Amino acid sequence: MSARPAVLQAASLLLGHPDDTWPGLLDTVRGALVPLGAPEAAHLLRFCDTVDGVPPLELSARYVATFDRSARRCLHLTYHTDGDTGRRGASLAAIASAFREQGWQPPDDELPDHLPLLLEFAARCPGPGTALLGRHRAAVEVLRYALGSYLSPYVDILRAVCASLPGAGPASHDEALRLVGQGRSAERAGAGPPPVEPAPLSLRAAAPGTAQGARGAAGHR
Repeated sequence: MSARPAVLQAASLLLGHPDDTWPGLLDTVRGALVPLGAPEAAHLLRFCDTVDGVPPLELSARYVATFDRSARRCLHLTYHTDGDTGRRGASLAAIASAFREQGWQPPDDELPDHLPLLLEFAARCPGPGTALLGRHRAAVEVLRYALGSYLSPYVDILRAVCASLPGAGPASHDEALRLVGQGRSAERAGAGPPPVEPAPLSLRAAAPGTAQGARGAAGHR
């Protein structure tokens, strides 16, 4: 049996906003993935080990800085392909229609292109859900490269997702940008200097001797 549904469901959960239930969620994910022994699952287990022991409040702040304060790392996939153009509305409607065809009702409090939502759909409806993810694969790959450049531990979740999708993905960051480039602004397509961003918030990059480094060391085994 394919490990893909379990990997995608775990990725969906781990890409949710951390709250007080986070420690229990890590245990649940480990319990589901360790018996699978799948190479894709190894990425998610590494992420769990990285964030294990980090206080949810601190991880929440890092989550907001990673995904909510940068267009380059936005979890809404059609933003990468369509930007703020009128075409994005049609793309969102197409995703919502795919949900409804399988008996899903898109939630009222989230846009249908939110990656965790698409991952859950692919886990529960593997055929149409995986096909839908495949149609947005270039955006997923662009997000993976962006998280890698930001030195974010969340890149391991995107690595697991990309490794779970059938077929070959873009061979390079430039190719992924080219695939999503139509409909994007020149800046987000990679032309010109990148915007100024805060220092990377990698949980592994905190300097020893700093308050951040001390908290990170205390939270790792």
